[in-house]
Amino acid sequence: QVQLVESGGGLVQAGGSLRLSCAASERTFSNYAMGWIRQAPGKEREFVAARSWDGRNMYYHDSVKGRFTISRDNAKNTVYLQMDNLKPEDTAVYYCAADRDYADLFPPFVDLEVWGQGTLVTVSS
Repeated sequence: QVQLVESGGGLVQAGGSLRLSCAASERTFSNYAMGWIRQAPGKEREFVAARSWDGRNMYYHDSVKGRFTISRDNAKNTVYLQMDNLKPEDTAVYYCAADRDYADLFPPFVDLEVWGQGTLVTVSS
């Protein structure tokens, strides 16, 4: 099964940018739809963005549209989340996720196949 390792989290001021990376362990990564899900302290997990294996389908939570971009490089087995114009309310642990069914990347996430370990993003005001 694919394993995922996130990196790129950290502390940034409001209005700044970060790029999260998620490296997958297998070449079969290219067959998986990929997504990002976040969880703020004391809150439920929240969908952020998803991209199908072929890039034909992409979807963003309304709160990040126009600020976040999900992309993937199948040659590097890596998916990225470029986050611009960050806001304090973006503070959360960000999880990379993978599934052969694009639909499973959306709430309630119960059938999601693979989760990364999470990376913390903190946005100061």
